[in-house]
Amino acid sequence: MNLTQKTLEIRTSPHILSGMSTDTIMRNVVYALLPVAAFAVYAFGLAAALVISVSTISTVLTEHVLCRLTKKESTIGDWSAAITGLLYGLTLPPGLPLWMVFCGGVIAIALGKFMFGGLGYNPFNPALVGRAVMQAAFPVAITTWHPAFTTDRFYNLPDSTLTLPFMAPVFKAVTTATPLAQMKFDHKIADSYDLAMGFVSGSTGETCAVLILLGGAYLAWRKMMNWRIPAAIFLTVIVLSEFFHYLKPEIYPDSLFMLLSGGLMLGAVFMATDMVASPMTSRGVMIYGALIGILVVVIRLWGGLPEGVMYAILIANAASPHIDRLVQPRVYGTGGVKRKT
Repeated sequence: MNLTQKTLEIRTSPHILSGMSTDTIMRNVVYALLPVAAFAVYAFGLAAALVISVSTISTVLTEHVLCRLTKKESTIGDWSAAITGLLYGLTLPPGLPLWMVFCGGVIAIALGKFMFGGLGYNPFNPALVGRAVMQAAFPVAITTWHPAFTTDRFYNLPDSTLTLPFMAPVFKAVTTATPLAQMKFDHKIADSYDLAMGFVSGSTGETCAVLILLGGAYLAWRKMMNWRIPAAIFLTVIVLSEFFHYLKPEIYPDSLFMLLSGGLMLGAVFMATDMVASPMTSRGVMIYGALIGILVVVIRLWGGLPEGVMYAILIANAASPHIDRLVQPRVYGTGGVKRKT
């Protein structure tokens, strides 16, 4: 008599899978970012196209080289390095020297991702790690902004773009202030329509709030992004901004300006929602989002810099595992039962 041997497989959760692979999710994030990148090129011209291209090439190339050096199979096919490069490039000013752009992309992958073990192990958003290092290393270049929609943007480059490696850039062209800098130092509030549509100066990909929200809505509809994180960030910013605006409207802007200006939209939708660096519990993501919103408002209103989204997300990334431990649900049937020693 033939007996069929059966094997019982014991696996960890989740036991019901969505059917979407990592590369599928990452590829759709790239799709959601493409309209934002296209508008950046439309607004800032050739300079933005080069910045975004070099940032993406640097991250993908760095990941491939590091995998080869450590004798691992190249992981550039999962699209995560491409997303890091796109996001990193979208946070940069369009006139940043290309050699600085490349250095930041190498740092984003090597320091922000590969050093911790690669995809799934990075405690911080890699793109923001690269951006933060650039902020510390090149504070003048990273905060020099060029006006959008200049007539020669598709055939002329800013004087700083092609600066030779390790040489200080010279900014000869006309530069401008971002809406946040005008608010903080001159108490001037930009028009809400211009902020929403991206008709202002700033980083290459943070100006058009409408396209960023549409990309986030697409990812939320495909269930590839936790919508609770940006919702918690936006709600916290709205409540705090309206409170301080009510107290001193001549100094503190309203919530609409705070939502549409700077990198809040891009950071909340595409960076704070990093699946690895954000909490996993439902209550945890709400606390996480609220923490980011509080830090953004505090830094913008009372910090030395006009913008605080990058630092707010990185600090919240560091707090993410502690938030999960704080709100971790109890195992069913163990509540109130003391363990015998």
